[in-house]
Amino acid sequence: MKKYILDEIDHQILDILIDNARTPFTDIAKQLVVSAGTIHVRVKKMEEEGIIMGSTLTLDYEKMNYSFIAHVGVYLEKTSKTMTVIEELKKIANITVAYITAGKYNVFCKIRAKDTNHAKEIIFQIDDIEGVARTETMISLEESINDKKRLMHSIFREL
Repeated sequence: MKKYILDEIDHQILDILIDNARTPFTDIAKQLVVSAGTIHVRVKKMEEEGIIMGSTLTLDYEKMNYSFIAHVGVYLEKTSKTMTVIEELKKIANITVAYITAGKYNVFCKIRAKDTNHAKEIIFQIDDIEGVARTETMISLEESINDKKRLMHSIFREL
């Protein structure tokens, strides 16, 4: 399978789209001094290669009164219950991220809640899932790093 080689124009396109996935191709083209058709072709190619997978919208949960963040480590009764538990976790809307992990926990979740009481209710829902032995919760005091660009820039330096 042929590996798709990214160049500096691709890097700059990705840099702009990470900041705002809704940036019009014409605006990107003006910034990079290339044609909008070039941007369109390159983005389409990166989508076909699976380098770009969709686009995202960032919500400000604090403005919607969901500023409380906790991370919940989930211990399972048996690892064979992992996928069953994951399917149940998907039903809890306040779980925004879940990882199947190796190490201390079987599953590691990020939850968003209105406050500590609301978080407690969510954690109790997790505890009630069949196959969950227990949970361990860490409260997030501050999100210090949420940088989608640093790794990409590091990868491009390696190329």
